[in-house]
Amino acid sequence: MTEFFDTLETREPAAREAALMVALAGQIAHAQKNSPAMAEVLRGVDAGNVTSRVALTKLPVTRKSELLERQKAARAKSGGVEMFGGFSTLVRGPHMPRVFASPGPIYEPDGAGRDYWRGARSLYAAGFRSGDLVHNAFSYHMTPGAFIMESAAHAIGCTVFPAGVGQTEQQLEAIADLKPSAYLGTPSFLRILVEKARDAGSDISSIKKGLVGGEAFVPSLRDWFTERGLNIYQSYATADLGLVAYETTAREGLVLDEGVIVEIVRPGTGDPVAAGEVGELVVTTLNPGYPLIRFATGDLSALLAGTCPTGRTNTRIKGWMGRADQTTKIRGMFVHPKQVDDIVKRFPEVARARLIVAGEMANDTMTLMVETACSGPDALAQKISDAIRDVTKLRGEVELVAVGSLPNDGKVIEDARSYK
Repeated sequence: MTEFFDTLETREPAAREAALMVALAGQIAHAQKNSPAMAEVLRGVDAGNVTSRVALTKLPVTRKSELLERQKAARAKSGGVEMFGGFSTLVRGPHMPRVFASPGPIYEPDGAGRDYWRGARSLYAAGFRSGDLVHNAFSYHMTPGAFIMESAAHAIGCTVFPAGVGQTEQQLEAIADLKPSAYLGTPSFLRILVEKARDAGSDISSIKKGLVGGEAFVPSLRDWFTERGLNIYQSYATADLGLVAYETTAREGLVLDEGVIVEIVRPGTGDPVAAGEVGELVVTTLNPGYPLIRFATGDLSALLAGTCPTGRTNTRIKGWMGRADQTTKIRGMFVHPKQVDDIVKRFPEVARARLIVAGEMANDTMTLMVETACSGPDALAQKISDAIRDVTKLRGEVELVAVGSLPNDGKVIEDARSYK
């Protein structure tokens, strides 16, 4: 029984990068031709010239809010016929068996074919194999989570029990009767099942492995499962992009999927951060049915150095590290991470900055912590203070600190106010 899903996982990194860049140029050309929304976003772009990560960073970032607004406008104009804002290239019928909804609402297409969201790779890394009976406790109601994982399990050759969420007692009964070997769902619901089974005297010991998602999977909860004989791993996937990254038995970050190109950018911008620095995950998918180019997930993560000890050679990320949208209301005005970035870009002497909002509501103080190694700090601080007023229309203090002294947590705006 091989440890790897396919040979793509163990390619030489240079060969993978070359293949991804060739595929990138082809995906951009495909999106420009077949996706009206992406054709507008990428107007004037020569797809044949986008064959490097540097060239990719020059393209616009598309955010979920833009996806939502384009969908609303397209539905209103078409009377509901155009559901996806011009982003999808799929046509209703046999090539689009389902339509899903995520909060917003944002609607996502389901494409026909084997493992449309490419989730099988994550299940395989978690130990799922052909013949396993899988208890799928992701929701089958409106959202695609359950179907993403069910199709992935089918691609491996597993049989799925579609449990969904809720009805805990009936789920425990089904587990005791059917004796599935694997679990799919959120980590919090699995803990509920384990605790309820203990209290009710139900035998669910057949479940030995699982893959969880949809929530943060903290190490303490992972260890709690391990102590009870459950080997549980996590994946990172979205309804728009499918699988982005997955955990392996090494438990050292998440390995990127072979069907995406991932960047880490400064929140609110499209500018890449230094290797290892926390920033927002921006993903380009190679899925022809939903060709999203530089799609901002709104989630924070960071790249890990080196490759996975299991032998998988793709880049790794640290996993989900919080949300990137740090828009904050200060003295009645919204301040966005992009505005902080606009201020920083005015001063080449500045390496990084972090806006700290303190005090009490309605009596806010705003201090921009600035990393710099330049001399003449007093003059620089005054110039930056003037820029804060110019960009945000608010007064703020400036504090100059040594390069490398700000926390590496992806925060551009820190709300430290008292809400008592």
